Amino acid sequence: MDKPRVVIADTDENYIQSIELKFIEDFFDKVQLEIITDQEYFERLFMTPQSADILIVSEDLYDMSLQKHNIKNIFVMTEQHEEDQTEELNITKIFKYSSIKGIFNEILGQSAKDLKLAEEAITEPQIVVVTSAAGGVGKTTVAMGMCACLSQNYKKVLYINASNLQFFQYMMKDSTPISDMEVYVQLNTLEQCNYESIKHVIRKEVFSYLPPFKAALMSLGIEYDVYEKIAVMARDSREYDFIVVDTDSCFNLELSRLFDTADKVIVVTDQTKKSVYATNALVSSINGINSGKYIFLCNQFEKEKDNALISPEILLKFNVSEYVDAIPQCEKKDTGELGEDSGIKKAAFLII
Repeated sequence: MDKPRVVIADTDENYIQSIELKFIEDFFDKVQLEIITDQEYFERLFMTPQSADILIVSEDLYDMSLQKHNIKNIFVMTEQHEEDQTEELNITKIFKYSSIKGIFNEILGQSAKDLKLAEEAITEPQIVVVTSAAGGVGKTTVAMGMCACLSQNYKKVLYINASNLQFFQYMMKDSTPISDMEVYVQLNTLEQCNYESIKHVIRKEVFSYLPPFKAALMSLGIEYDVYEKIAVMARDSREYDFIVVDTDSCFNLELSRLFDTADKVIVVTDQTKKSVYATNALVSSINGINSGKYIFLCNQFEKEKDNALISPEILLKFNVSEYVDAIPQCEKKDTGELGEDSGIKKAAFLII
């Protein structure tokens, strides 16, 4: 079988080396990789018909005539952060100075079908915990948006809202709670509980999700570690690529155990002093914070407002991997629309 052809074109040799190295590290001999740094050669090459699975091209080399070629995925690296959708619907614009990991994951997420690597790569299901140290930072918006984005990129996703008192259901089309009393009996006896006994209540909209319970955990006599149990059972079923667990904004023994179980932990903050101090406090309580398992996102970012994340008054104990701009009229958007937001997409691609 022919290897997928990947062409990377940019006259900035120092910049292009980082993306080239990432492809070599992750795919080595699984793709046909071509690097072009000479503008004249690039123009001569595309004077004749070309076929490729991926073209990654700098903005100064790109023109619309490239769309006449048989290229399945065109990624244009721009030097300015653009939030508006391009009118050229078959190209994807990526901010050139995002993290290399973020750029690489976005490229893979958009072109997964055409890289023909799915049958070779056996991926393990991942448990991803989304948490925050302070309320009001839009943690659930980020979690649901990431679930939608992953689903829209051909991943099987299960969302679990791990709150003592759930109210995420206002964002779903079907907001009714679980009514099967046998499920509550099973969840009260975790030693006997198994995935087959609860999977029938899981619903599917943009992504799969565990419906809300009919009351708070305490009222039902259910322990908080039920969420860890469900996540592990779902992972072991191998029916999902990602199990996304959206937690309460508090740190306790049960949440610490959930962190240990997770493959990735997304910590959501915002730019306010309160959230930054709270996130610093959380970091001080976590072991292995620099392991790569923990990813920090700044949500609801507004560049014209004070940003405590860069304040000289605060010694930051964590590094922000991505900024997610404030989403206008966020509460009026459905989960599918959240998954289309550019900032949410970048956050989702960090865990692929």
